[in-house]
Order: sequence, then structure tokens, then C-alpha cells
Amino acid sequence: MDQLPSKDQIRQWITDNPTLASKRDIAKAFGIKGGTARIELKRLLKELEDEGALARRKRSYRDAASLPPVSILQVLAPDAAGDLFAKPLEWLADEAPPRIHVVTRSGDPALGQGDKILARLAAVEGEDHVYEARLIRKLGSNAVRLLGIFRASHEGGRIVPIDKGADKEWRVPRDATLGAEDGELVEAEQSGPKRLGLPTARIVARLGDPAGPRAVSLIAIHQHGIPDQFPDTVIAEADAALPAPLGDREDLRALPLVTIDPIDARDRDDAVHAHPDEDPSNPGGYILWVAIADVAHYVTPGSALDREARRRGNSTYFPDRVVPMLPDVLSGDLCSLHEHVDRPCMAVRMKVSAQGAKLSHRFTRGMMRSQGSLHYGQVQAAIDGAADAKTAPLLDEVLKPLYACYEALKRGRAIRQPLDLDLPERKIELSDAGKVLSVDFRERFDAHKLIEECMILANVAAAEELIRLKRPLLFRVHEEPSPEKLDALREVAEASGFTLAKGQVLKTAHLNRLLAQAQGTEFDELLNISTLRSMTQAYYNPQNFGHFGLALLNYAHFTSPIRRYSDLIVHRALILGHGWGKDGLSAQDIDTLEETAKLISDAERRSMAAERDTVDRYLAAYLSDRVGHTFTGRVSGVQRFGLFVKLDETGADGLIPIREVGREFFHFDADSQTLRGADTGLTIGLGARVTVRLAEAVPVTGGLMLQLLEIEGGALPGPKGRPGRYSPRKPGKAAAQDAKRKVIRKRR
Repeated sequence: MDQLPSKDQIRQWITDNPTLASKRDIAKAFGIKGGTARIELKRLLKELEDEGALARRKRSYRDAASLPPVSILQVLAPDAAGDLFAKPLEWLADEAPPRIHVVTRSGDPALGQGDKILARLAAVEGEDHVYEARLIRKLGSNAVRLLGIFRASHEGGRIVPIDKGADKEWRVPRDATLGAEDGELVEAEQSGPKRLGLPTARIVARLGDPAGPRAVSLIAIHQHGIPDQFPDTVIAEADAALPAPLGDREDLRALPLVTIDPIDARDRDDAVHAHPDEDPSNPGGYILWVAIADVAHYVTPGSALDREARRRGNSTYFPDRVVPMLPDVLSGDLCSLHEHVDRPCMAVRMKVSAQGAKLSHRFTRGMMRSQGSLHYGQVQAAIDGAADAKTAPLLDEVLKPLYACYEALKRGRAIRQPLDLDLPERKIELSDAGKVLSVDFRERFDAHKLIEECMILANVAAAEELIRLKRPLLFRVHEEPSPEKLDALREVAEASGFTLAKGQVLKTAHLNRLLAQAQGTEFDELLNISTLRSMTQAYYNPQNFGHFGLALLNYAHFTSPIRRYSDLIVHRALILGHGWGKDGLSAQDIDTLEETAKLISDAERRSMAAERDTVDRYLAAYLSDRVGHTFTGRVSGVQRFGLFVKLDETGADGLIPIREVGREFFHFDADSQTLRGADTGLTIGLGARVTVRLAEAVPVTGGLMLQLLEIEGGALPGPKGRPGRYSPRKPGKAAAQDAKRKVIRKRR
């Protein structure tokens, strides 16, 4: 009988020769020819298969912990760097499947999460993945996903999407309901072609009662794809973190720093202290300290924590929860600047003149101990003469010097003239069960503005320091408005009786003069909203294009590394520039800086949209008991299909469909953002005062439908002055008559 190979020899040969893995190939490789020897070889292969060391595929064998050179894979979501990875659809080993990097080439079809592909694999070493995959062909398309309310029927059921703009239901076969009950919130994916005009779906997740306390923000989290579960490796890294030692840090524990945050703050990442400058060359000036949590000590480049933080980009805040960028053991404990405990920090000492100009700055990596965790209302009350047991001991030595320094910073702000928008922030109060108790506008104190000015100055110092050190960083960029948006703002201003000068280089001071003209008038809120809408969206970029809104040439985010990845990058750049440790900006960080800027800018927009949608849903839930009631408001948007109205009481936005606007044909003018009545000449534009009736409130979508009752204090005129009579006319005939008629703009 021919000499049989050992099991180890067979395993090694199959690993080295994955394309020659049939029993015949193995027998030939080891010179096994006789019938008895082949029977023994077959027995060996069967034992290896039973032990899990080999996996049989039709007539060939392979190592169970390896993949064949051609495999079927399922594409996963892109990682934080935008790279595609995949998992094998067939994996028989007990350990986790290998990480597979999908390398696309020019001409390959676009791939997305859920796609099934046939790919050629090549093993790699020295990488964070085991294989590289080259596409052979795409086997299927990425399934369309939706979130909606399941409506059961004897055939299975239908899903009503929760998106405001979605008007088509999805059909669910009886065997694809996943046991969902009528009225339950579900996640589904398209599973087949349209039938009777409806696409077919299968339910992939049941999310419970859509009216439940968790549903509102949960809908937004699912809808916008916000990562809300930390991988086990990330949690393990966070749990293993230990308090930072003093080491080579500057000891700032004797400095009476305090944190001042909202009363419901979930993390505390910035602390401040100020005292008069004793330098005679700076009369009336101050020394201002801003200390920020040293997140870079715990979240190091390339770690699982770092990859997940980069993927999330920022924390997302909802009225009932927060989806943090970092696990709670860091964001709520080790990185949070709690009172009377030692915490590592990155701090900047700034010399400020009596006119609020920053004369110099010095950065340090230190250890601090907060003397108090305070909230805005508490601090303001202390300054106004109503100190409590916590603020009374801090009033003279800590709080009053801070406010005095703020007076200097205000003078600097007046000279700089940043954009001065007045847009109140809504506050939604929830019961323990998640029901909306009230909707109000947050009070804004000088304490808020004090912290804002301190943080702005620290951010400027960080940008200037890294420019001086010639280290790469992420700037916070805000470019000036486009000419088209400025023209639209000018139209609104002129229609409201105000002016915005033309033919000059736009400065924030020009916009502030426009806002000052409107202050105290009925157009105050309109001009503030219109000015905000004319602005470009701020973003992150390795290139410095300045910050138009703040009227600053150099600006970077430094003050919130617990909740923004951009700030962590700036901290690492400072560590690298000053040689403060090995946890500074890595070569990988630098190489991917542009990608990181785009990723976190997109993540910021995603969070803003999710937060906005959640507020809309809470407002709709709050108003759902008041359908049929009347409200006052202002027109906040004009479209061909109707008017958007911002209600005075809650700030909620609702839609008046064009059919409800009036009893005549209306022409839409996109340039002036107006609707003009063909018969009456009534022109409805942004800012018009209206009285409306709430016709419908849908909490699950956040949609409000309104009926127009009055405009500018008067009833709607009907055709030829007969209110309430509807006489439809052809647009062509109406337009011809309009050319002969003077249009009356009813604005004041």
C-alpha cells in the first residue's frame, strides 16, 4: 500500500493548492494509486471533514478556516474611510469569518451594502484584512429598505412608509411578515417586482409601537442610518481604559476652573477660568483659561475606538436620548470634566486686551480639577443676585471675573461684527413615558454667550497655533453666500420694505445692518430666517477658506472632542506639534485628512436632519390633540404646490396645499418667492401673517396639514371680490387678464 500522508500534510497541501482540491488531485499529489490506499485516503478526508478541519464542496475539499479562490460574497456597508468590505456567504468554521477588502477597478459596476458578488480572492499579509477580492460579476442588486407602519390583512399585509414624501404602500406576502402585528413599526426591504402597482417587501425587523416613548427618535436613527450600537471590540477597549496619570502633564489642579453647561448636559468637555491680567502693559485686560477634555489620551489613532468615532463623526442629540460618538464609560465618565475629580485636559492660556483682542496664547497638556459643575440658569441667577449654595462660594473669585472678561470679549465681538442672528431654540419637555408635555423656547442668558465667546477664542487660538507649527489640521470652513442666494435675500428684504446694498464686497456687517432694520418689526423673524437660509453650510476641510459667519480668517474646532471627531483631530495635531506623546496625529490620519473631512461633514448633516425630523414628529404628536383648532403664524416658504407656515406658538412648520390657499388660480413666481392670485391680484410672500386651522397632524411622519383662514388679518377674497365662491378659470385666460391688472402686494 502506498504511504499515506498525515492529516497535517493534507491540510497544508490544500491550503497551498486551493484550486487542486479534489480527491483525485490529492491522491495524485501524494502518489496514491492503489485501490486500498485510495479507500484509506477517503477515510482520512472524511475524518478531517468530521473534525471541521476541511469543508467539502461538491467533489473538492478546502480548509474550513480558509476560502476558495472564487467565492460568493455579500458586500457590507462602507467603513469610515469609504472602503468596501464583504463577508463570505458560506463559512463553516467556528471562528469569525475573515475580513475581505473589495478592490474595485475602473468599469466595475457600483456596489452597495447587501449586494451579492462572485469574486476572485487573494490572501494578503500585513493588513487589517485577510483577503482582497476582485469582482468577477455582480449577482444581485442592493435591496431598497424602508421604515413604515405594518397593516395586517388576510394576504399578509401592507407597509405604509413613514417618510413625508412617500405616498406608495408596499405589499407584504403572508410568509414575509416576520410575525409583525397590525400597527407595528417595522423595517422592510424590497423582495420582488411590483404587483398591481405596489412593490413587494419582506419585513426584516420589528421595532414596536410607533407611538411608544422610544419610537420617535428610533425612527430617525433608523431612517438616517445613524450607528447606535457599539461593536464589542469598541466597548472592550473603552472598558479597559484607566484614569490618566499626571506624568509629564502640567499640574493645573489649583486653577479654579468650572464647567457651565445646559441643566440636562450629558457630557462636560470644556471648563473656563478668568482673572485680571497683572501685566501693566495690558491695562484692563484679562487672562482667560479654557481647558478641554483630553480625549486623545483614550482614543488613539487606529484603535477600534478611533475607527468607530470616525465612522460616527459626532454625537447626535434627541429630546429623549443621545447617540454618543464615544461609549458612555468615556463620554460620561473618564473624559467628562466632573467636579472635584482629576481629569486630563488640553488647555490654552490666552491674554485678552480690554477691547477683547487676543494678544497671545499658550497651549499645554495638563491635569485639572473642576471646582464646580454649573448650569447656565444657575450662573446667571448668581450674577443677578440670587446665588445658591453652590455658586455663592464661587461668585467673587470665579464667576464675576468671568463676566468681566466677557464684557471685554463683547467689545471685541462688536468690532469684528460676526453675523448676529436671533433664532430662538425650541425646548421639548417629555414625560417619563415619552409623551410631549410642553413645547417652549429656551431661555438665552449672558451665561450662554459668555461660554460661546470663550470657546470661539480658544478655537481661533488652536487654528493659529497649528498654522504657526505648520501642522495639518481640519479647519471649520464657512464660505460667503452665493450671488443667487444673496439676490433672493435682497428680494425678501425689499418686499418687506428694507434694503440690502448691492455692488460691494459682502461683509457680515452689511447683513447685521439689515437685521437691525428689521429688529422689533413684524418682519424680524422673517429676515432672520431668510438670512440664515441664504448662508452656505459650514463644513470641515484641510484647506483654510475662513469662516464668513464668524468674520474670522482662521478657525478650527478644538473645544468639544467628546462629541466631535474634528476636535479630536485638532488635539492630535497639537500633541504632534508640541511633542507631547505618541498619541498625536498619525501618518494615517494625515494621509486620510481630506476623506475624514468629508466623512464627518456628511455625518454632521445626517445628524442635523435626524434631529430636525425628530423635533417635527414630537411637535406633530403634541398638536395631534388639537386638530380643528386655529393658530396664527407666518409664511416661511412658498412653493408651486402651496405655502409653508411657521406657527407662532410652537415654531412648528405646516403645509397649506395650494387648493386651500384661495378660490382662484395662483401663479408661482420662483424669483420673488410669491403666489399671485389671477383674479384678485393678491400676492402672498414670505413673512405674510396668517391664521390657519390645523386639519391634520401625523406624528409618525411629523407632517402638519393646514387650512388658510385669514391673511394679513382679513378674510381671503374670492373671484371678483365674492368670498367663498369658487370659480375656476383657465391659466391662459387668467394670465392674459393679469397683464392688464395692477398687482397689489399686501405685506404690511
